[in-house]
Amino acid sequence: MSTILEETKFIMNKYHIKANKSLGQNFLISEEVVQAIIENSEIQKHDLVIEIGPGLGTLTKRLLEKAGKVVCIELDKKMVDILKDRFLLYENFELLNEDILKVDLKNLIEKQKEEGKIKQVKIVANLPYYITTPIIMKLLEEGLPLESITVMIQKEVADRLIAIPGEKETGAITYSVYYYAKSQGILEVPNHSFIPEPEVTSKVIKLNVRKEPLIQVANKEVMFRIIKCAFMQRRKTLLNAFVNTKVFISKEEGIAILEKLGIGINIRPEKLRLEDYANIANLISKE
Repeated sequence: MSTILEETKFIMNKYHIKANKSLGQNFLISEEVVQAIIENSEIQKHDLVIEIGPGLGTLTKRLLEKAGKVVCIELDKKMVDILKDRFLLYENFELLNEDILKVDLKNLIEKQKEEGKIKQVKIVANLPYYITTPIIMKLLEEGLPLESITVMIQKEVADRLIAIPGEKETGAITYSVYYYAKSQGILEVPNHSFIPEPEVTSKVIKLNVRKEPLIQVANKEVMFRIIKCAFMQRRKTLLNAFVNTKVFISKEEGIAILEKLGIGINIRPEKLRLEDYANIANLISKE
């Protein structure tokens, strides 16, 4: 039985393929990492799996053995040709040569559910590092009927995504992910797990999408806007950041709002709970 490394080298030689740096391509060659992604995805025979950026099809092969249907979305035409060759005989395989950020995923999922016996939808991907955040936010913000998102991304970004608000790695995106999903770190992936080797360490994470939002807020767009404003000047206190970005009309108004909510006027943006930002957003929305 050939190893993933041998299989990858064979395919690259056969099709005269080199990784496309502009598309953030690094080909996974670690059996351990592939196994971790597949196991933690918890794929069942009634699942629809959407794989983003399948590349040479290393994960695709395993996904097709587990899932009811696998829809691959791949931008690189060279990879599309390889995937068609490799998985032509699989009845549960479908391939779209498109940019994931432009795909109407809601419509895609509805059609798949109408056609087959699909009960749950799961995302699995080795994401290109340069567009990780836009992809994750698209998946979460569009209200898709997703069960989970299991992805491998740059470790530094992963740690921010899966942090609990208030922890050291907290950033603006931490609150967004926490609002939509319960997250967990699965496995750190050293750079020698790929060819060519990326300059950074990677990490597999899983986002279990919440059926209901974690908190109730009158206007979530306002809440996420003020969180973004807070972290634009994260070295300042929340009060000063909000005054500078016009969330608060004046320092006096800001002090009054924070004191009304029992929030210290010297607190830093990353120390607030999601509920605190929701409460500020609710007060601002009423005014």
